[in-house]
Amino acid sequence: MKFGFIFIALGILVSLNGYIMVRGWQALPLGSSLRIVYLVSTILLFLAIFAGMIFGNDMPSGLGKAISFLGFSYLVIFIYLFLSFLLVDILRLINLFIHVAPVYMASFRLWMMIATLGITGVIMIIGNYNFNHPKIVTLNLSTNNPTQNKDLKIVVASDIHLGISIDKKMLQKYVKMINDQHPDIVLLAGDVSDRSIVPVIKQNMLQEFRSIKAPLGVYAINGNHEYYAENPTATEDYLKKAGIIFLRDSSCLVNNSFYVVGRDDRTNHNRKTLKELVKGLDHNLPRILMDHQPYQLEEAEKNNIDLQVSGHTHNGQMFPGNLIVKSTYECGYGYLKKGNTNYYVSSGLGLWGPQYRIGTQSEMVVIHLKI
Repeated sequence: MKFGFIFIALGILVSLNGYIMVRGWQALPLGSSLRIVYLVSTILLFLAIFAGMIFGNDMPSGLGKAISFLGFSYLVIFIYLFLSFLLVDILRLINLFIHVAPVYMASFRLWMMIATLGITGVIMIIGNYNFNHPKIVTLNLSTNNPTQNKDLKIVVASDIHLGISIDKKMLQKYVKMINDQHPDIVLLAGDVSDRSIVPVIKQNMLQEFRSIKAPLGVYAINGNHEYYAENPTATEDYLKKAGIIFLRDSSCLVNNSFYVVGRDDRTNHNRKTLKELVKGLDHNLPRILMDHQPYQLEEAEKNNIDLQVSGHTHNGQMFPGNLIVKSTYECGYGYLKKGNTNYYVSSGLGLWGPQYRIGTQSEMVVIHLKI
């Protein structure tokens, strides 16, 4: 089943790239050497996507990172060229029946291609800047019945995706961002690693994790990408060496004041229900839930969760992905309140693949929670 899905997805991607190659070739002037340049470039960059994903861990770190960056950058161009060519083909089809501009349609395709590449180049520069300059989102929230007269400062970082592309240097930057907030507690809400734990180990990122300063501790859960690693506990085992408390379908009483509950990712079809996880917890103490994928939000409300933090969606990462996320999830990004439960779904501190934020932002979340 898994390999069948991979072959189908690969077939679709190859077909779409073929469509882009053919339409680009047709748009460029007949006999122009640009046709060959375009054809060779689209083939090599398309192959770079898979070379980085499959062989990146075995390459020298600089080479693997460069190939991954080139390949994933082409993925952005790929998406916008496809949308542009598709729009032109729709307009050409309409033109067959309405004859709006039969004389200019051939040159229109070329100028649309040039405009698309130019605009895409500009928004990629802006998008890379957005990725490299994460925002800090601040929320002031309260439990339904704050009785302890305490203000808890929580830093939430989800979807860091450490590996070849988001490396040790980026992690150092993220850790500084976290420590600059002087949090009471830090929550790593899944997808700490991108896929393999090998590049994380090679770059010796333990020191960075150990340097996170939070008097009430650093807590982490699995995301779906932790299940793409060598085994489901690879990231967990590594983070535990750094003193991080890993919650896999378990809870922890913190400072005798509140609970942190960590659900395993829904990739694990045998994970516990939330009802099972909160069974036996003191009803008088606040409950903070980390659940990577923001599905079935009503479960938290039914089980008296005061705050749920999630990630996973990246808010689509690039337009129009954010529109798809918005239509797919009850809360695909941002803040929501249902009953007495506060929810925040982060777009993520890091990202997967292309290092561009187009119409979205990389972010770290700071929550001031009155308990």
